[in-house]
Amino acid sequence: MKNTDFDVIVVGAGPVGSTAARYAAINGADVLMVEDHASVGSPVGCTGLLSTRAVTECDVRPSDRFVLNSVRGAFVHPMKGESLPIDGKETKAYVVSRKNFDRTLASMALESGVELRLNTRATDLEYVDGVQKLSVIENGQHREIKAGVIIGADGVRSRIARMAGLGNVKKILPGVQIEAPYNSPDTDFVELFIGSQAPGFFGWVVPVDDKISRIGLAIDSNTDESVLNCLDKMLKNNPHIASRYRGGHLDLVTGGIPIGPLEKTYAEGTLIVGDAAGQVKPTSGGGIYTGAACAKIAGELAAKAALENDNSAQRLSEYDHRWREKLGKELAIGMNIHNFIAGLEDEKMDELIASMNKESILETITEYGDMDHPSIVVKKLLRPSNSRHLLGVFSAFAKAVL
Repeated sequence: MKNTDFDVIVVGAGPVGSTAARYAAINGADVLMVEDHASVGSPVGCTGLLSTRAVTECDVRPSDRFVLNSVRGAFVHPMKGESLPIDGKETKAYVVSRKNFDRTLASMALESGVELRLNTRATDLEYVDGVQKLSVIENGQHREIKAGVIIGADGVRSRIARMAGLGNVKKILPGVQIEAPYNSPDTDFVELFIGSQAPGFFGWVVPVDDKISRIGLAIDSNTDESVLNCLDKMLKNNPHIASRYRGGHLDLVTGGIPIGPLEKTYAEGTLIVGDAAGQVKPTSGGGIYTGAACAKIAGELAAKAALENDNSAQRLSEYDHRWREKLGKELAIGMNIHNFIAGLEDEKMDELIASMNKESILETITEYGDMDHPSIVVKKLLRPSNSRHLLGVFSAFAKAVL
């Protein structure tokens, strides 16, 4: 691209930004990655539970550098009634140090030739004569950097998306998590808590080891109570958690989970990816697998467009088409599941869990359950052999989500 400092600039050095930057560099672009904060991986804004597919999608292997524990299933606790045991029989997810995981991916980007500048905040974006002019404050100094394509990987309240005229994700679920002393009943399983104790989403306990767990929840943004009050109540009033929680905490994380992708994720000279684009699973709030998958497409296309001297919106629209073809249907089904579950009262939620707590249903969940592609197991549960169990609210659930 003529008269530019870099072919591609990626704003945000999280896992998605680092992956986008690396793929742009692999495809021949001169790439700069800028990060608002003074270090990669801090502050942490994630549960730190990554599916095995998410780790693979980031082109890394599980390593002691960032893996703290592995889990194979979950106990789903309704407000009343027996918990639903979901056993994947093999490792399904890793509990990670997000700081170390993020730094691993950033190092991979640097090894691919990406330049990284920390403590650099994007303040303005202007597209003039086919060139993107990104204004930043770098270590307190105002600078202007020119590029062919800007990739916004700057999180749920993305400045890049807003400055490019694409807006921000409309629905954001407030979340909070502590890392605290907790006597885990089984470190191979996470625990999920649904119903009015976590209105609009769910609560979780993710074991780091048998003595320390990450305890948190996310709620609907329209809930009257604050997310901190909801967590406090869950710690005190849920008998299962209260009997194991030892008090206090070692860490506190707050953040927002974007639900539902942007209507458009490209503009003149601009691509939006990851949380900034709402490319997050509405069922679990996880965004590493989906974000990394989209980041690869964004990095590749940004490099090609810049090197071809064509960063027009029409050229970059290929990104929007490709990522929606890959993930759009799954995200749409996930949103249907999210909306249905969020609208259930406790009694109906408990009925749904009870309807699934049958041997044949649990076997189907074990065989086909996929935290990245929940539609697979939902379709399998509709087999005629399971029909006698699909009564009441579960039948309504199946009709609503597919």
